[in-house]
Amino acid sequence: MAGGGGKAEEPQPHPPKEQLPNISYCITSPPPWPEAILLGFQHYLVMLGTTVLIPSALVPQMGGGNKEKAEVIQTLLFVAGLNTLLQSLFGTRLPAVIGGSFTFVPTTISIILAGRFSDEADPVEKFKRIMRATQGALIVASTLQIVLGFSGLWRNVTRFLSPLSAVPLVSLVGFGLYEFGFPGVAKCVEIGLPELIILVFVSQYMPHLIKSGRHIFDRFAVIFAVVIVWIYAHLLTVGGAYNNSPPRTQVTCRTDRAGLIDASP
Repeated sequence: MAGGGGKAEEPQPHPPKEQLPNISYCITSPPPWPEAILLGFQHYLVMLGTTVLIPSALVPQMGGGNKEKAEVIQTLLFVAGLNTLLQSLFGTRLPAVIGGSFTFVPTTISIILAGRFSDEADPVEKFKRIMRATQGALIVASTLQIVLGFSGLWRNVTRFLSPLSAVPLVSLVGFGLYEFGFPGVAKCVEIGLPELIILVFVSQYMPHLIKSGRHIFDRFAVIFAVVIVWIYAHLLTVGGAYNNSPPRTQVTCRTDRAGLIDASP
């Protein structure tokens, strides 16, 4: 280095490419509108399960019934849609749905189990009081996040985080979802197991059995699996397969016992 006092040049990021190899759609090559709508609907089906898990686990503990559960699910889906539109227009613009976070579930459970709500006899009033307390806690937590974001402190933290550091975080979040969601498969094996088998078969084996240049089966495997298994579950329901089953089995396996559509406002 000339003079011995020159400043070392900082490494520059690689320039973005218009089209990456083996990638069908990039920034400048979006899919056609019909395919984009189907892919978006499939993404909605994927995030629907994780979104419904939160109110399904918390609302009964809060004292709410099907009406309150339906309202919370509708609120989560509506706010998730708004957040996704905002982040796609002004944020990172990544193809991700900004849904409910399971990070706040343990905190919400601690609020539910607080002693000041145990003396409430009316379940509806108990649900409202716990919901107000949860909303206040979320407002305080979001205020801290806003301060970290607008002050630039979080930007300094992310300089020490590499993409590899995000992998354990995402894996731990996935394990948390596994604890909440996967045991539900065992509650109705005749529905959950065929769903898993069909999903793996359509996404991993059908593209090799039926050659197609449009990648229909591997891209829309979730839609195929959900439609097939839903028809299969409905046939079992109308055929009377669960008429003599225990009430818990009927709620889990039948397609007409969720009670959310009738309870929706």
